[in-house]
Amino acid sequence: MFTTRPEIAGTFGVVASTHWIASQVGMAVLERGGNAFDAAVAAGFTLQVAEPHLNGPGGDCPIIIHDAKAGAQRVICGQGVAPAGLSVAHVKGELGLDLIPGTGFLPAMVPGAFDAWALMLRDYGTWSLRDVMSYAIGYAHRGIHYVPRVIATLNTVKPLFESEWPTSAEIWLRNGGPVAGGLYANPTLGRTWERVLREAEAGGHDRVAQIEAARNAWYGGFVAEAIGDFFAKTEILDSSGQRHRGVLSAQDMSHWRASTEAPLRRDYRGHTVLKCGVWSQGPAMLQTLALLEGFDMGAMDPMGERFVHTVVECMKLAFADREAFYGDPDFVDVPIHHLLSEEYAAERRKLVGEQASLDLRPGTLPGMATPWVDHDAASRVEMLTRAPGVGEPTVARLGVSSADTCHIDIIDSQGNMVSATPSGGWLQSSPSVPGLGFCLGTRGQMFWLDESLPNGLKPGKRPRTTLSPAMALKDGRPWMSFGTPGGEQQDQWQPILFSRMVDHALNIQQAIDAPAFHTEHWPSSFWPRVARPGKVVIEGRYAADVAPALAARGHLVEVGGEWSEGRLSGARQETDGQLFAGANPRGMQGYAVGR
Repeated sequence: MFTTRPEIAGTFGVVASTHWIASQVGMAVLERGGNAFDAAVAAGFTLQVAEPHLNGPGGDCPIIIHDAKAGAQRVICGQGVAPAGLSVAHVKGELGLDLIPGTGFLPAMVPGAFDAWALMLRDYGTWSLRDVMSYAIGYAHRGIHYVPRVIATLNTVKPLFESEWPTSAEIWLRNGGPVAGGLYANPTLGRTWERVLREAEAGGHDRVAQIEAARNAWYGGFVAEAIGDFFAKTEILDSSGQRHRGVLSAQDMSHWRASTEAPLRRDYRGHTVLKCGVWSQGPAMLQTLALLEGFDMGAMDPMGERFVHTVVECMKLAFADREAFYGDPDFVDVPIHHLLSEEYAAERRKLVGEQASLDLRPGTLPGMATPWVDHDAASRVEMLTRAPGVGEPTVARLGVSSADTCHIDIIDSQGNMVSATPSGGWLQSSPSVPGLGFCLGTRGQMFWLDESLPNGLKPGKRPRTTLSPAMALKDGRPWMSFGTPGGEQQDQWQPILFSRMVDHALNIQQAIDAPAFHTEHWPSSFWPRVARPGKVVIEGRYAADVAPALAARGHLVEVGGEWSEGRLSGARQETDGQLFAGANPRGMQGYAVGR
């Protein structure tokens, strides 16, 4: 089978990410004696400089790890919560908005990425914070190579920055702004990181104490104070077309820290897939696999229309349940064990027929009211016609973004594994905070303005994120770390990859390179929460008979570009000690390295 590049193989360590510089930084850490957790933190901070349109210091980051020494897997939740002042009464009642905007100050949550990386480094790493951050700080001061998609995003929001967001113009448009293929520095961000390190090291040489001091500087010190002051004193234009102040405060930040928990898991043909909890969309992949297990996927052509139809119809059912039931478990009792049960999957599987369904059909659960369905999602499509732009992610004239993300997979020689999906804090999400060199993420747009819904807004609550790293065990042994950017598509492209590897024995690179697809059937998690019932987008490399065959089944088929679907990466270890990795060639910047 054709691949754009070989699957990387080695025995010492492998790193795969969405940017080759971050992958090389991760490998450099491994070669200098760091473990997978040290390497992931160094690569993660580097991505904040290399892909500022896809993630940033003010974003969020869920992580799944395998700790080889303990023989256990854990989830690190780097998803921040809603500020105390962000409520339905404020947004809907006082401001008169029906949806939380997709950009600006209002949707800003407590930024979780810094603490997620710091917590992992403290509990599982071996290096100091200065050592892992030195790579990113160097790039922030000396400059880093910018790919065309960064420039495309900047060009689209340039008028917004110049007219409405001057603090962002100071960072991103100085000296005319960066050019594709050139070097671009962010010395303001570099100085912010250096101040954090100075304050961390002021208390002594103990590694753990320094990390704790850095966390306090970020969430209880000058970083939090700068964010709170800017939000309180400034009104900015957002995707609602109006100007609003923010409600995120330094006090909100001081009350929050990243946490750890056990991953959710579901078996699939001798493999166990691990996902984050119901505060993420990750369990939708587990539900999809539970449905697919009842079909002979191995007998289907993995590039054929029957494979596409079956996966899409199963995903429609799983994501309908996501919409109806998932939410922050600190606020909502989500019956996830029932949703992942064999009995529930068997009943739901009966709804998968030979023709495409155009309805959103969540399940009915014992003792629960009829699940809520958003019937207005398709009608909101017209809100997206506001001068759409280009780049990754697509950005409109008010900074509206369908969003995108980064991903990192690492396995070291001891068998430690990391799957991390940093995102948010996109340069186009909100204005840069003066003196810090970064902006805040806008994950709050994923809340509904109805407190009675599982994903309804409440202060202190986590929005149901699309970020969804993955890990898998094989016959009970840690086997693979994998994931992808892509918002709604993250838990669509991942089960496609996983089935192709498990059911068809493709390797990582083959499964990544093979033509892929997605559906837009259910409401998007991103403003303005649009759905396109029945729509399926397939890559242009599918055989000519696939699109007509899908259309004959009732799918509304769109044929995209030949290399337009997915940004997957993955790394796996086999029982003979070999390590393998692969990364997405689409966009030409994702790379895997190893030796």
